[in-house]
Amino acid sequence: MSEHARLPAHYDHVGSFLRPKYLLEAREQKAKGEITPEQLRKVEDKAIAEIVKFQEDVGLKSITDGEFRRTYFHIDFLEQLGGVKTDIPVTIRKPDGTEELAPPVMRVIDKVRHAKNIQLADFEYLKSQVSAGNTPKVTIPSPTMLHFRGGRAGISKEAYPELEPDFYDDVAKAYGDELRSLAAAGCTYVQMDDTNLAYLCDEKMREAARQRGDDPNELPHRYAQFINKVVAQKPAGMILAMHLCRGNFKSTHAAAGNYEPVAEALLQEMDLDAYFLEYDDARSGDFRPLRFLPKGKTVVLGLVTTKFGEMEDKDELKARIEAAAKYVSLDQLALSPQCGFSSTVHGNNIAVEAQRAKLRLVIETAKEVWGDKARPQACSLRVAANPLPGATPAARQSRFRGVSRTTRAAPGCLNH
Repeated sequence: MSEHARLPAHYDHVGSFLRPKYLLEAREQKAKGEITPEQLRKVEDKAIAEIVKFQEDVGLKSITDGEFRRTYFHIDFLEQLGGVKTDIPVTIRKPDGTEELAPPVMRVIDKVRHAKNIQLADFEYLKSQVSAGNTPKVTIPSPTMLHFRGGRAGISKEAYPELEPDFYDDVAKAYGDELRSLAAAGCTYVQMDDTNLAYLCDEKMREAARQRGDDPNELPHRYAQFINKVVAQKPAGMILAMHLCRGNFKSTHAAAGNYEPVAEALLQEMDLDAYFLEYDDARSGDFRPLRFLPKGKTVVLGLVTTKFGEMEDKDELKARIEAAAKYVSLDQLALSPQCGFSSTVHGNNIAVEAQRAKLRLVIETAKEVWGDKARPQACSLRVAANPLPGATPAARQSRFRGVSRTTRAAPGCLNH
């Protein structure tokens, strides 16, 4: 196992932000052929410079480009790998009037290879905008997406008569080449966004995997080996994290379920530095799966929702952090929103000012829990009589029905 790196702070974020109107308009102009790709990029540069300043003004330490150059968080990257073919997802309107994004079809039609540097130019511009003392972060989709969406049927038998070991090795090599190109430009923090392990917590998704011929109990362990092939190629000094996403299209979600079915493979077997886990409501279950986290790794608790503008109660957030610390050292925890604010270009149903307010809430809460020190010592905890101290009755019962009671820190523990 490699030595695990520390995150820039005990507060972080997943990466995407609501796109400004002028950027959306420019993208429409580009689609109609009214402006060139070069003209669109200049508009993107302006928007990214603004979102970098927004993040720094709020007080974040890890800074992204907001994913402002992307339409979808996954397709835009994966379709640039050699040997991969993707189709544009279809938006489905459900009987209740809400919309959901049908999973995109991703096919491996040839040997997978790193045909070009995908994120390099984008990172170089981001880095040029980030102030000294802050860390530019690159987000990319998880390599497991090339398998989970279609299973064996989605991968060319001509290119890969057997998946083991060539398919997994080739994908890992392609990702390794991308990580090396980023590291050479000074990138020290990469986050892989993965829906598949979160989906394997949902019984409907597990059944769909069975129908594709996969064993949902075996897949998490196979994916752990797969991810570790990528980690083995990670350049020295780079933080490699993973965000587990349960779906984030226009404030909807695609999966629910406790992390227990994947926890051991995810937290113990994968040799990653950090995990961003969604815990913004009861569909994520309790914190018991965190017991699998070894020393030296970090779990970033996604307790603040990006799907709705309603603000969380700070005391409630503290109580939930303390509940998580029953299973893992407080020093190995951090806080963030549960997902990005705009995983696709469409954005969630949330206002820009709510986006700002939620990030400030994350940072303020984290500083009150962990202090201003980079890595304070964890402190002892005791079980609380009041499960959500300071929260209103409505807040206590809102999004966390079914979640086990929390804990309260010993006096003086939160403000050291």
